[in-house]
Amino acid sequence: MTAQHGAPEGQAPGAQPRTPERIEAEIEAQRAQLAGTVDQLAAKLDVKSRAREKVASVKDRPEVVAATGSLVAMAVVLLLWRRRSH
Repeated sequence: MTAQHGAPEGQAPGAQPRTPERIEAEIEAQRAQLAGTVDQLAAKLDVKSRAREKVASVKDRPEVVAATGSLVAMAVVLLLWRRRSH
């Protein structure tokens, strides 16, 4: 069947005809896009890897490492002080 403008039904006027080769190419393009989306979702769900990446990015910043070290030292001093006072 053809639409009013001579194009096959479901196809825009002036569009190339959907040959089996063209359909296969479209399917392959959709598969590639879907594979990319699945990879992105898998990366987001991989909590362990994301945590490692975050730790690595924080280690590259000396001010964060220094602040963390200071907090740990203060916690140790407070715990020792509380133990001695009781």
